[in-house]
Amino acid sequence: MSLGLIRQAQFNFWRLAEVRAVFEWQSFYAMRGLLKRMPKGDGHSVIVFPGFASSDSATKPMRSLLKDLGYQTHGWGLGMNLLFGDELEEEMIALVREVAKKSGGKVSLVGWSLGGLYAREVAKVCFADVRCVISLGSPISGRPEHSNAHGLFKAFNGEPSDIDYTRYFQLQEAPPVPTTSIFSHSDGVVAWEGSLQKESEITESIVVPASHLGMGVNPLVMYLLGDRLSQAENSWSKFDPQGFKRLFFKKSKAAKKL
Repeated sequence: MSLGLIRQAQFNFWRLAEVRAVFEWQSFYAMRGLLKRMPKGDGHSVIVFPGFASSDSATKPMRSLLKDLGYQTHGWGLGMNLLFGDELEEEMIALVREVAKKSGGKVSLVGWSLGGLYAREVAKVCFADVRCVISLGSPISGRPEHSNAHGLFKAFNGEPSDIDYTRYFQLQEAPPVPTTSIFSHSDGVVAWEGSLQKESEITESIVVPASHLGMGVNPLVMYLLGDRLSQAENSWSKFDPQGFKRLFFKKSKAAKKL
């Protein structure tokens, strides 16, 4: 069996194992009190973008936790994340600029799955208003084979145009702000290779043990969010998994080879 077939078999296995997300949701609520003790934020605004076929309801637990940690949290307010087009992109850009203007400072963008891809692309346009971007299990490679949801996305949005395909090759390019890609080797929806980004002084890729459907509530991912968002605006540094953190978090070696 070729390496490619073996990898596809592994991907299919983890897709079936996504049921474990139930336990991640249970763990989130069981550890809610402990998670509230994470480092407090400085009050800046955080916008959370939902994944494909989901809405602000899915990100409500995450936003509630971030609010408890001292952040001004915002959903994207655009309903179900199904159809993409120029109008939607313009609305997301307008949202970031509006929140930044009202808050009087830069905003952080957090996106789950497809929402992370959107957050990265929006930050490329209005980077002057963005403090940092954090994506969770996001298909940033632009390659259809890296996502088990690509067929469903195409069913709603149609075949990509030549312009879309050209843009797909640019998705892996990070925005010009501190950018963190959090992903799992056992993600059953977005292959971990699809979430890699090239390492630079302001980019990082962090591996966590998580499912795709539970990543937005996984306590370990919440710990990373709290750690990344609590950094001072002009003194961002990469996550350093020292001590006990090595048991749960790993810096991606594969990203350094891109």
